[in-house]
Amino acid sequence: MKQVKNSRKVVPLVKNAEYYFQKGNYYSRQNKLEKALLFYKKMIEVEPHNSINHYNLACLLSRMGHLEKANQVFSYIVHKMDPSMTECYFLMAVNYGLLDDLDKTRYYLNLYLQLSPDGEMVEDAEELFFALSPEEDFISFEEDHSDDEEKYRGDEEIARHYREDKEVRNILFNALYHNNEQHVEKAIRFYGSLMEGTGEQILKEFVRNPWVKQRLRLQALLELKNMGIKGLVPVFMEGTLREVDISYYPLVAPRWQDKWQQVMDCTLQNMRLSKSYNERFYEDVQSIWIDFLNNIYPRVPQIKKIEVWAAGLEYALAKYHFLGITQKMLAEQYNISPSSVSARYKEINEVLHIEHRAYQNMLMYLTRRDRDKE
Repeated sequence: MKQVKNSRKVVPLVKNAEYYFQKGNYYSRQNKLEKALLFYKKMIEVEPHNSINHYNLACLLSRMGHLEKANQVFSYIVHKMDPSMTECYFLMAVNYGLLDDLDKTRYYLNLYLQLSPDGEMVEDAEELFFALSPEEDFISFEEDHSDDEEKYRGDEEIARHYREDKEVRNILFNALYHNNEQHVEKAIRFYGSLMEGTGEQILKEFVRNPWVKQRLRLQALLELKNMGIKGLVPVFMEGTLREVDISYYPLVAPRWQDKWQQVMDCTLQNMRLSKSYNERFYEDVQSIWIDFLNNIYPRVPQIKKIEVWAAGLEYALAKYHFLGITQKMLAEQYNISPSSVSARYKEINEVLHIEHRAYQNMLMYLTRRDRDKE
């Protein structure tokens, strides 16, 4: 009797580039980026001449904070593989911006705008290029449009010029969200001076924004109050959006305490012993601490040991900038336990949403093309 052979055959799984891409995407969605990176690299090994594969790898590297490596891949794509993929120049510009190299940021933004005047990212590129223009741009706006005193005499004339000149509106709006706080303050006062409710809606949107500093938010609320705005106004405070009647809102700021300054001094002292920081980081860590205190006021942090809060603050800075600094490393430097670093960081993060803000900052210009394939 003949043995009947099983006619069914096991079909081997074909691990092609598409397979590795889908696996990488799966882990990317799970925020398991190191695993995603392994599959993206395998994807390129299987299909090394596909520029889209390299593009997806560069976007993932950007998301992971490996900005220099990402830019090397983007550069390789446009110079060695596919010069038509000009969006790589835009993404390189974004990464250089995150690396604080503004000269290269402006260079690659300009290059992208020259090569792709009708590109998908032109609007974002123009907006970013304008925002990164030298600080004199806003100052020159004031000089260019304030020489003629008759032209600016009275709120009604200011409002008319604002309505008629699109360039003035763009400059003013960008100044409201400028990195230089003096520009922001000037813009807030300017909006407060506009008649017929012209600046009311802009300032109301500003106080709703969770990313602006509390001190500047309070200034905008004061301008709204001085404009005679009454009733409830939605305002972002202490991590939530709440309605505030600014007619009765005291608009006070916390009185600075010695322990708060000691935390700041301790943090800066430890940072200066490291080679991981430049002057920009010193400014940022002070901003994080002041924002935290302003947002929890009138509550105040219970500071029993200065070093614990200093370490938590420095770790918040490291998380915000995607620095490779761990809680264990900081605990050793400050001679405290890693769990205490974690506890203080969690307090800061719950108020300021450090991780979410850092993630949004890095990805706001990268997410358009980094989507899953159907």
